Amino acid sequence: MNRLELGVCYYPEQWDRSLWREDAQRMAEMGLDWVRIAEFTWGLIEPERGVFHWDWLDEVIDILGEAGLRVMMSTPTAAPPKWLIDKHPEILPVGPDGRVRGFGSRRHYCFSSDVYLAEACRIATEYARRYGQNPYVHAWQIDNEYNDHDTVLSYSKTARDGFRRWLSDCYGSIEVLNDTWGTVFWGSLYSSFDQIELPNELVASPNPTHALDFARFSSDRVRLFNRAQVNVLRQYSPGRDITHNFMAGSFEFDHHAVAADLDIVGFDSYPLGNLLGSTLSEDEKRRYLRTGAPDYQGFHCDLYRSQGKGRMWVLEQQPGPVDWAEKNPSPVDGMVRLWTWAAYAHGAQAVMFFRWRQARFAQEQYHTALLRSDGSPDQAAVELAQVAAERENLPDAPRERAHVAILLDYESIWAADILPHDDTFPNARIIREWYAGLRTFGVDLDFVGPQDDLNEYILIVIPQSMIVSSELAAKLRGSGAKLLIGARAGSKTPDMHTPLNLAPGELADLTGVTVRRAESLPELAQETVRFQDGATYDFTGWREIIETNETVVASFCSAYRDGSPAIVRSDRAIYLAMIPRGPLLHTILSDALSWANIPVTDCEPDLRITRRGGLGFAFNFGATGLSLPSDGTQGYLVGGSEIPPYGVSIWQDR
Repeated sequence: MNRLELGVCYYPEQWDRSLWREDAQRMAEMGLDWVRIAEFTWGLIEPERGVFHWDWLDEVIDILGEAGLRVMMSTPTAAPPKWLIDKHPEILPVGPDGRVRGFGSRRHYCFSSDVYLAEACRIATEYARRYGQNPYVHAWQIDNEYNDHDTVLSYSKTARDGFRRWLSDCYGSIEVLNDTWGTVFWGSLYSSFDQIELPNELVASPNPTHALDFARFSSDRVRLFNRAQVNVLRQYSPGRDITHNFMAGSFEFDHHAVAADLDIVGFDSYPLGNLLGSTLSEDEKRRYLRTGAPDYQGFHCDLYRSQGKGRMWVLEQQPGPVDWAEKNPSPVDGMVRLWTWAAYAHGAQAVMFFRWRQARFAQEQYHTALLRSDGSPDQAAVELAQVAAERENLPDAPRERAHVAILLDYESIWAADILPHDDTFPNARIIREWYAGLRTFGVDLDFVGPQDDLNEYILIVIPQSMIVSSELAAKLRGSGAKLLIGARAGSKTPDMHTPLNLAPGELADLTGVTVRRAESLPELAQETVRFQDGATYDFTGWREIIETNETVVASFCSAYRDGSPAIVRSDRAIYLAMIPRGPLLHTILSDALSWANIPVTDCEPDLRITRRGGLGFAFNFGATGLSLPSDGTQGYLVGGSEIPPYGVSIWQDR
């Protein structure tokens, strides 16, 4: 499917049934293809155990289908009903403070609960039996936004008991666990698995391998929960695509692993909702207050497209101000259109808008929609109509495999949070900033995980991979790609130990580097990096003292170990002994692309260019018009070589 499809999230249960048929007709007239429904309907469908009220949902599906709309049905497990909580209060999640998180909103369940897993499969089976063969139901979404409200890590008794069983299966004997965790340190040995507690509410920091194993266990429970419902749907609704809507910016479980069980990988896109809470500078937040960061949409689309092996949907697209952020500004007119085309350019097969009509009651009254609560069209509806008309001018264009890949390893992100060595260690921010830096050169990107095929890439970028297994190192070695490797890579084994040969451990032969010491520096340190041509750049934060016999590209200017290597290049790899930002990062990325013979297009700060098959796309995130470089071969299908503020241009090479 290479034509952009459009959809909307619809909550008919929140509106009088007299509106349903009119709503469906208006959706079809707007050019919508899909309607996602029912993710929070368990308590309405089954108000008490075994008593089902299907009639209203049957009617909604018929109305939507008869209007020519395809339905994405959802399993309703993100919001278990009160009667189930009353019967089984042990399914409620527990926060790191030890307090039970109660009923009254959503996501009030613990992934570790086998009781809830069985209940989730039971209600998913009921929905699948009812609608699995319905001719109007063409796809399924499982649950809603795993880890919303920080619910992956639950510190319940159920989680503790499950974690103990998981550890027993993993280690076999308590002696092996003690050796692997290094419990001889601080004398914290265990004599049985039943003695092990969860790594929260401790006097000091937990044992890092203990904490990492709990993160792994918790991630495994998310995959188990998701896969169990996938299996139900495969049985009762064969031939329908299955997806889940991942939360953009969430790294608390392994999305690579969960995505492997899905047909389509979806995510929810809120560029403004996530702006103020991001790690952008205050100046950048001010600059992009009404547009979102230029690489927000691209980053997540490329990530989830890669995890979906080319099949990615935006399942919730921000239509205007949201209601859940610290502050909730309106996007400038034109941004909903821009975000939609940016999603398509980065590989989205479909974009669904959240939501159809703005709520009149309950928690999300300020969250905008395509329609206002009185049914009048809001700005997003105007821009949707424009997109629907523009897509008719475009030929089919598949998104092709990129030449450059970014390695994203969730376990390394957990590990760096557990053992930071720097209270402000940027962690996942490093990956975002390197992605954004590469995109300013017009470079198209894929994401890969440690389990993926790494062959056929020209350059593999490794911004933050603290844990590098021997298997991953062998893949990197065998890929033939050139490597750009960030500081701290390979500094821990999968057991969270320092490698016997010191960092970068399994990457030592590729980099020709040995890390002798790591420090973290405050802003006041005023350290610099000097290149061989004399150019100098400021940096702060993480710094490594390394030894190497390979080519030193740049050195540190410092009162401590002045002249020690900062950037080293071997035949296969560039290794960084610090974490670059700003101009230093820009220079390093430019040099790496040149070294790998990757063609680049220098973009102004507000301009982003990407390709999808034979189509080129340009997006202006700025308040002034921009000119595209042209060689006369572009045949413009949308816009032209002059891109107005917040504008879009799409062309086909003649």
